[in-house]
This record gives sequence, C-alpha cells and structure tokens, in this order.
Amino acid sequence: MFCLLALTALPLLTSWPLSGPFGATAPDAWSLVPPLLAILVAVLFRRTVLALFTGVLVGAVLVRTADHDVLPSLVLGALDVGNRYLWERLGDPDNTRTIVFVVLMLAMVGLLVRSGGLAGVLEGIARRAQSARGSQVATWLLGLFVFFDDYSNTVLVGSTMRPMTDRFRVAREKLAYIVDSTAAPVAGLSLFSTWIAFEVSTFAPQLPAIGVAEEAGFAVFLETLPYRFYCIFTLAFVGLVVATGRDFGPMRRAEARASAGALVAPGSTPMQSGRATFLVAAPGVAPRARRALVPLLAFMAVTIGTILWRGGLFELLGSGAPLGLEALSGVLLAGSGTVPLLAGSATGFTLAALGCVGAGVGRDIPRAAWSVLSSMATAFAILYLAWMIGSVCDALGTAEFLTASLQGDLPALVFPALLFLLASAIAFATGSSWSTMMILLPLVVELAFALGEATPLGGYALVLMSIGAVLEGSIFGDHCSPLSDTTVLSSISSASDLVDHVRTQAPYALVTMSVAIGVGYLPCAYLGWSPLVSLALGLAVLVALLFALGRPKPPPSVIDGTGDGGGNIGDLDHVHDAGDASPDRP
Repeated sequence: MFCLLALTALPLLTSWPLSGPFGATAPDAWSLVPPLLAILVAVLFRRTVLALFTGVLVGAVLVRTADHDVLPSLVLGALDVGNRYLWERLGDPDNTRTIVFVVLMLAMVGLLVRSGGLAGVLEGIARRAQSARGSQVATWLLGLFVFFDDYSNTVLVGSTMRPMTDRFRVAREKLAYIVDSTAAPVAGLSLFSTWIAFEVSTFAPQLPAIGVAEEAGFAVFLETLPYRFYCIFTLAFVGLVVATGRDFGPMRRAEARASAGALVAPGSTPMQSGRATFLVAAPGVAPRARRALVPLLAFMAVTIGTILWRGGLFELLGSGAPLGLEALSGVLLAGSGTVPLLAGSATGFTLAALGCVGAGVGRDIPRAAWSVLSSMATAFAILYLAWMIGSVCDALGTAEFLTASLQGDLPALVFPALLFLLASAIAFATGSSWSTMMILLPLVVELAFALGEATPLGGYALVLMSIGAVLEGSIFGDHCSPLSDTTVLSSISSASDLVDHVRTQAPYALVTMSVAIGVGYLPCAYLGWSPLVSLALGLAVLVALLFALGRPKPPPSVIDGTGDGGGNIGDLDHVHDAGDASPDRP
C-alpha cells in the first residue's frame, strides 16, 4: 500500500507549488510528507510511537512554514504539537469518550475472565470449535454478528475471542486480521448500522444535478450494494481463509511461528502485555456462561437502544410516519456516535462487576480490571497520535491535494477503478475512511454522470459504480493504514503489534482489492458485465488464489503435551508471548 501511494504521488512531485521556505501552503505536495514519513519510519524501525510523533512534528512545522521563516516554523511547530494538536484531541469529547469506552470494555473483559463467565462461554464454543480452525471460524461469525458498529465490533470481538484463539495457538496477527477485516466491511454493508445514513448523506445532496430526487438517496445506496466488491470479497475471503486453514505470505509465517508457541514475533510490541492476556478465572470459581453473556448482550442492547433513542425513533413512532428502512437509517445516523458506545460499555462493566460479586470474587474487581489496563499507556498514546496526524493532514490539505491533482480529463470507463485507487490513497494517508467519503463523494455524482452519458454504459450506471468504488476504496485504504483508529483498536483488542498487524493484513487486502478492480470494476465498465457475474467470478478467483498461494498451518509442535489442542481454556502458561521480552513493551 505504501508503494501504491508513492506511485500516486510521484507524478506530482515534479511541479510542487512553492509558496514559503518549504512550500507548505495547503494544499500542495508537501502535505503528503507527514503521513508518508510516519509510515516509512514505522515500517523501517518498527517504533510506532516514534513514527507517528515524527509525522505529527514534521506536519506541524510544515503548517507553520506557510506564514513564517524556517527557524520560527521549527520552534512554533514543535510547540504546536502539544499546544494545538494534542490539546485539541484531549479536549475533543468524542475522543475522550472513545478512550473511556475502550477502557470500560477492556476492563469488563478482565472481570468476565475473573468471574469465570468468559470461561463458560468459551467452553460452550469449544464444544463446537475444538481446533485452531474452529476458533477462527467462530471469531469470523461473531464479527458478522456484531454488524451495527465497527468500533464495537473490533473491541468486543477481539477481546472476547483472544483467550480462545490463544489456547489454540492462533497468531495474534491472524486474530487482528479477522477482527479488522470484518468490522468495517460488515458495518459498511449492513442496512442496520451506524454507517449507512452517513454514507447516503455524503452523495444524496448531489443527486438532483442528475435528475434524481435527493430523497431517493437510500434507494440509490441499495442499488450500489452489488458494486461493493471489496467489502463483499473481503468478508468472503476472511471466511475462506479461516475455513480452509490456508495462509500465505507474512501471515503464513506468523501462523507457523504461533504453532511453535510464540503468539507474537520476537521483538514485537503487543498492544497489551502478557499480564492482560494471561488473566485467568479465580481459583475455585465454576465457569458460568451467563456471567459473560448478560453483560455482553446488555452492552449491545444498551448501545443499540441509545442510538435509536438519541436518533428520535420514539418521536418518529409517535408521529405516525411510516417506519421504513430509509427512515430507520436516518435514525441510526442521528443517534450514532460515541455516547451510545459509552453508555453500553458502562452498563456492561457494571453488570460484569456484579457478576464478580455473585461469583464471590468481588474483592478481585480492581485487580482484574487493572491487569488489563496497566499496559495500555502506549496503546492510548498511539491512538491519540493517530488522531493528531489526522488533524495535521487536515491542516495541510492532504486529501484535497490528492483529489485536486488527479482531476482533469479522465477516461470514463476506468473512472470507477481510478476513484477506488484515489480513495484508497486518501484513506491510507489520512487514516480515515469517513473523511475520504466526505471529501470525494460530493465530487463524484455529477462528474460520473457526465462521463457515463457518452458511453454505452450510461450515466446512471457509472454513478452507481463510482459511488461504490469510493466507499470501497475508503475502507481498503483504511485497512492498510497504520494511522487508522480502527486498525489501532483491532491491534489493541487482539494484543497484536500494530506494524505486524498491518504487514500481515496488507497482502490479503491487496489480493481482494486486485480482484475487486480486475474482476469487478473494469469488466463491469468495459464489458458491461452484471455485477452479479463479477461477484460470482470474483469469488471463484479468490478460491483459486487461496489454494494456489496458501498452505495449511503446520501442526503444533507441542500443545499441552498432546499436540491436539487439548487442555483447559485460559491455561496458557505453555504458550510463549514473545512480545513480553520486548524492552519497550507497553
């Protein structure tokens, strides 16, 4: 993905508009420097905090060069890192609520383990998932089930399933991949999620320009679903990978290492330490699934209920207006945000604490919660730095520069594929799929219609394809970016090293992206294929590629002395978390 963004930028670097000592008047090509530098440092030195801080610092200096000379810019930019970018993130209520939500969710998981509730749930799953493959399939299915919000999905699924996948020696990178690659795609496609109304709101105001009523935005969205190739292929590919047990590239090496007992690579830095991962039920406490199911189900119920309440569902019902999918999507958009997540996680934590009291281990509540949270300082620093570099990119106009630079005479039939790549580059550079959608979709509708009218495809068909391409490219770029908050959250909940997660997930994302373009957007545009034909053929290509490139996971060398994955859930002392040996482990 780094190469993709670099290749996109290369033609632009020959004529940078200079207007200051470093030409930092936004938007210009200097706006690409902070994200590219951060990603390069992260890949080369495997120090995520250093990489993100470097990007923020350099970006802050570049912002100042628009109005100041070199030396003042260096001083003022360095001061802005704390005074402006960190302070505005610390003062942002949504950011604060996100942090508190993560704290409460992870602390809740610690209590679920200590009370024996999670052991009860996992023993129930273990009766059906009695292998590494089965545990991964269960994780994938749970990821599909939590379809209403990507934040909830990443934190809940990763934290809940990690003890099970650890037991069967599934690499942490593999768990992070399953979690990350189901969260945004399923939320982006679901008709009952916090995403759908936002997606519609980004392009619906432009529909009247092509003769379609703005109120038809939801119907247009439904028509774009067959063109959501990347999300559909990604969800299917994750299922294929976990069901067949085949992997390739860095993920194959990670799984081979995990089979030998090292869940993370030597020298890597898990986003949670071994103290959190190896927490076990209190001695003498019998496993009871209800102690976990009640808090988890309450979390989801309160989160969804708060979204519907804040979104005005009850007022809508009281008005007598018809409650269709379009009206419900508006309720979801109006009610979405961090407040419902905070309410749900607080409810879940409270019920988990009551479960500990009921199990007779109420005195262990502080220690159980702290065992999860004591190693999270670095993880939260990375999350704040990811938000800060997003602010720097906004100030420099990174996304606007990429968009403006690639406008011009565009060939109509490759327009969707180009939009996909452009959305990917913007989301990769900024770490935000939603921001990418907000920037590109208002520009797409009228332009795609005008281009399509001169082709046999037709203007409206090209509009549908182009909207789908922007939505999909935004999610693909977000998946491959270490600057993305959902990528960070997936690494936190899975206790994986962030760079390792990105490095192992990227080849899989690139495969599905290539199939989405090569079997989806290009033949649909050039040959007039039905998207259903592209979906069927694309799935067949993914199966063929997986069997051609992938190999089954090698059998464990020793697991509980039997090699068959037996043993008690939570008894992980025989598994080596190589990240604990890292000198800068959180």
